[in-house]
Amino acid sequence: MDLKLSGFHHLTAITADAPGNLAFYTKVLGLRLVKKTVNQDDTSAYHLFYGDGAATPGSDITFFDWPVGPARRGTHSIVRTGFRVDGDSLGWWRDHLRAQGVKAGDVTDLGGRQGLIFEDPEGQRLSLVDNGVKTQGHPWERSPVPAEHQILGLGPISISVRDLAPTEQVLTRVMHMKKVRDYPQSAVSTSQVHVYQMAEGGPETELHVLVEPDAPTAREGAGGVHHVAFRTPDNDSLRLWAERVRDFRIGSSGEVERYYFRSLYFREPNGILFEIATDVPGFTADEPMETLGEHLSLPPFLEGRRQSIEDNLKPL
Repeated sequence: MDLKLSGFHHLTAITADAPGNLAFYTKVLGLRLVKKTVNQDDTSAYHLFYGDGAATPGSDITFFDWPVGPARRGTHSIVRTGFRVDGDSLGWWRDHLRAQGVKAGDVTDLGGRQGLIFEDPEGQRLSLVDNGVKTQGHPWERSPVPAEHQILGLGPISISVRDLAPTEQVLTRVMHMKKVRDYPQSAVSTSQVHVYQMAEGGPETELHVLVEPDAPTAREGAGGVHHVAFRTPDNDSLRLWAERVRDFRIGSSGEVERYYFRSLYFREPNGILFEIATDVPGFTADEPMETLGEHLSLPPFLEGRRQSIEDNLKPL
């Protein structure tokens, strides 16, 4: 089997305000709540998944709802989450975000593509980037955002490390990414951002790596990111990834059954949590596509505890 990652599967961040989070990502960004469930390792917390109209792998940003303080920004962390849109929509998005009270930058060059940067109400760092290729995507018919402007999916995603070399070794030798370009970190900085590409390319396959040796270490919290997940098609390929990570003597979780997908977790050398997740079976494993996200979903091993779990969750 030609073992390649096909892009980003999802990105999981942290919120301390689930109702506000739901309002922003569905009403301002126009994403669909495709799964309302709980953190399988901490059932007191919601795990909310937002994606496109068809809950396509690679379109999901997800949130753990934890009662924590704000994240401290710094290195050894994921520092910005990109979303792809049609390039002709960037002006519309700038005006839309500003009309919603979001402080959004102007449309400008972001690492070789046109885009704009902004933050959610808790300081989650986000961007909208030109997809580069015209596509119809999978719009959500009940989104407040017109279909032609809706978010197409994730990418690129940016991380910060202190030392590039060991991270690059994992990205290129273990994960089969290739380095495709560098660009200046800012107009006044000599530091470069290093771009690594999965599969056939495009923003949905690009991991952008900032090198910040003097930055403080990030601290997890609301407005920060917990981990990023990469796509593999099925359980057979995930098993091969687990073997490959083990062969390189990288500690991992081993294969973990998440019911909606199967996962493998490990940390790259600067401590950032990576996940490789399967495209199958997807979010329709326990709900029809038409009503995804409308009710609390629990994997079978938690179903017997539904009443106590629901009693401990705050209403959304």
